[in-house]
Amino acid sequence: MQINRLFEIVYILMDKKTITAKALAERFEVSTRTIYRDVETLSCAGIPVYMSKGKGGGISLLPDFVLNKTVLTDEEKEEILASLKAVSAVHLSETDTALKKLSCLFGESNTDWIEVDFSSWANIQNETETFHTVKSAILEKKMIRFSYANVKGESSNREVEPLKLCFKGGAWYLFGFCRLKQGERFFKLRRIRKLEVLEDYFIRKSPSQIFLEDTSFHEEFVTLKLRLSQKVAFRVYDEFDSYEEQKDGSFIAEIHYPKGEWIFYYVTSFGEHAEVLGPIDVRNDVKTKLQNTLKQYF
Repeated sequence: MQINRLFEIVYILMDKKTITAKALAERFEVSTRTIYRDVETLSCAGIPVYMSKGKGGGISLLPDFVLNKTVLTDEEKEEILASLKAVSAVHLSETDTALKKLSCLFGESNTDWIEVDFSSWANIQNETETFHTVKSAILEKKMIRFSYANVKGESSNREVEPLKLCFKGGAWYLFGFCRLKQGERFFKLRRIRKLEVLEDYFIRKSPSQIFLEDTSFHEEFVTLKLRLSQKVAFRVYDEFDSYEEQKDGSFIAEIHYPKGEWIFYYVTSFGEHAEVLGPIDVRNDVKTKLQNTLKQYF
């Protein structure tokens, strides 16, 4: 359609600055005469397009032209661009393309005030590949199969109807219907292994807003009470909402954490700078595991 061709011609001119009528004709598979008529149509519509002859000549737009005849306010434009920047943090090439096009069309260059990266410092490539594989399965409504480690450190093979990718609590999750458990579950992407997309299709629809509905992570939590030294103060500020600074500079902090083996791994991530104060059964469990670990060094 002509209107689509006209819009794309404007975008090409804004991106490439100058292009020949022949190149445009070949791109759209029309005659150069048709391109000349398009240029005339754009000019009549108030688009400052002009043609120049000679070497390096062609069809161009006046410098600093932006397509600002839009129903969006400046604030709405900034919100759209900022949102796309956040989404592009998961390395979606199609989002990067959309961000580039809209930035160009809006005439916005001040989009460097926000930078988001949802990936962890480790296993970035693995998590990104998992994200894209799951995303494709969701869009194609195909079943997936994978090995999954729960909070107790137990691995099981799951067949899941993937419904939605979610970001919560600093991590990416897959929300889907688990055939093994016969119910909806959240699966942390970093715990998914041996992922494969099956040829079987499903018809189940995803809830529109899962975090506002009666869904949960189906995990039992415990309130950990820790004494943390001043040397890990940065982690206290980053990870804890409830804490009290002591006179010696240490902290007494509390955090809700899933029960299971993961508690030991979390506590030991602080090294010598953490002591479990409660619950007492968790303290004893961590103490026993540390003693067993020390045996490997004698």
